[in-house]
Amino acid sequence: MENSIEERKLDTRGAGHDEKSAKAVALITIRRIVAYTVLGILSLLCLFSLYILIINSTRSSGEISTSFSFLPGSSFGDNWVSATSGTYPVLRSFLNSFIIAALSGVLCTYFSALTAYGIHMYDFKLKRVAFVFILLVMMVPTQVSAIGLYKMCFDMGITNLKNFLIFTPLVIPSIASPIVFFYMKQYMESILPKEMVEAARVDGAGEIRIFHRMVLPIMKPALAIQFIFSFVASWNNYFVPQLILSNSSNDYKTMPIIFALMNDKSNTSSFDLGRVYMVMLLAVVPLLIVYLIFSKFILKNLTSGSVKG
Repeated sequence: MENSIEERKLDTRGAGHDEKSAKAVALITIRRIVAYTVLGILSLLCLFSLYILIINSTRSSGEISTSFSFLPGSSFGDNWVSATSGTYPVLRSFLNSFIIAALSGVLCTYFSALTAYGIHMYDFKLKRVAFVFILLVMMVPTQVSAIGLYKMCFDMGITNLKNFLIFTPLVIPSIASPIVFFYMKQYMESILPKEMVEAARVDGAGEIRIFHRMVLPIMKPALAIQFIFSFVASWNNYFVPQLILSNSSNDYKTMPIIFALMNDKSNTSSFDLGRVYMVMLLAVVPLLIVYLIFSKFILKNLTSGSVKG
């Protein structure tokens, strides 16, 4: 009799435990459905603008002005010819922007990682002062220092250089990026143990070899992410190139400057919405390609360093 009572109690407890487990599973399922639904809606909203951009690049200016459509038009070729064969050198400005953005991204990520390595691995006087100073520079807006940068470049005579050397004032200053340095420094602290570098030093490896053969491979996720951010920031930069290249011909202007000139609505006779959307689509393509190439590092970057030891 006592055994049967105990068995009933155990059955009751087991049933209660199963019921709680079922409720927990159902709650987790509901949360996942809500989360995936919200993320799906946000993704559709983000992709919707890109889709409309692609659609409008295939429609004429009159069609865009008078109606809205989810279906592509038949004016893609006309818009391409109008954009690339018009008054403004769109393809040349595309090349200019790509050269500036690519060089800025590579130099910024490389030298920021090198600076972060020096601050992280070496102990020297005023180390903390140097670190705090770099962080203080991060708070200074670009617009505040732009006039001083232009005056310095003008006094050095590098604003009147010929050919692609005219981009020097836009590329060289991008090396000093406090934001990228701070990110590299924090990532390096979580992923690069000092003992590993010291062991390489004991084995006779030089500092340059350690940095290129050991540190940079470990920093690939951070380098990829910061290259994306640096590339996009340089590609979309309008204020500084407009200031530095104000006296140069249109052949040396960047995409944002050319797009601003083409988007001048004061001259209604030459304003073409189809051409504008085509230039916008052309400007978006490199950003998408760079993101797709380096996006595989984003997940690695988010998870790396989560377990430290």
